[in-house]
Amino acid sequence: MQHWQRTIARANACFNNDELVDAREQYLQALAWAQVLFERWPNPDEAVAACVISHHNLADLHLRLHQPEESAEYLCAIHQYLLQAAQDLRLKPELRQAALRHSAKTYTELLAFIDEHGEYPRTTRLLYSGVQPVDSPAISTATYRYGVH
Repeated sequence: MQHWQRTIARANACFNNDELVDAREQYLQALAWAQVLFERWPNPDEAVAACVISHHNLADLHLRLHQPEESAEYLCAIHQYLLQAAQDLRLKPELRQAALRHSAKTYTELLAFIDEHGEYPRTTRLLYSGVQPVDSPAISTATYRYGVH
């Protein structure tokens, strides 16, 4: 966890100093640490938070670079990862529960991003995959029921 924390701190300093190429490299290193250590951290909430923060920081960086589609990719990637982790029976129950809890935050962030920046191919695929139209003449076919959320 300390390697991840130091790497994130360096990345944030670069980001704040508008050294975006260096910030991106540091955020990618932090993400790699978070992913490698995901199942090994003693505290499941910290493990999940490290992955979420790493992805969200990369998303923020790409917004600053005027690359909203790249930002959407990172937001979708972490939300999808958490939903998959929550259902992965080979993971410890505490880690699955933490992933599910944090997925509510990633979902909210993804919706806020879409509200501000619009939809992109990956956001559309993620949010509407497996969605069935509501079968009611009183409700238009554009109305959908969503799965987990």
